Amino acid sequence: MSTITPHNALIYAMVIAAVADGKLKESEVAAIEVAVRHLPIFQDYSLDAMRVATGDCVALLDEEDGIDAALGLVKEALPPDWRETAYALACDIVAVDGHGRQEELRWLEMLRHEIGVERLHAAAIERGARARYKRAAALVPAE
Repeated sequence: MSTITPHNALIYAMVIAAVADGKLKESEVAAIEVAVRHLPIFQDYSLDAMRVATGDCVALLDEEDGIDAALGLVKEALPPDWRETAYALACDIVAVDGHGRQEELRWLEMLRHEIGVERLHAAAIERGARARYKRAAALVPAE
């Protein structure tokens, strides 16, 4: 198994979350691009590198046992203090469309276990993602 960079591991974590429902949606790619453009952890990382890593990860996930291989690469490449960041980014990608589907939540759980994010920390990260991506329609009272 070849290695990836820590930044690519973050991209892989987001792509794993995005592809869990079977397809990489434009809204998810846009959210990954926003993260790369604006988050300090991606300060020295380019959109071109993001696009290459995204394509590489999607291709890997299309292979037999691709999810296991992708998770292994993420685990191997992530510095310990980046694990919660990777999980938070993946949660944000799942939350982009307003709700997590069962398959996405299962893949998030696999990611959490593989990279060693504690359950209590994961719950807080998940709650934060839900809060950030809450839809305004929920504020309108039902008639």
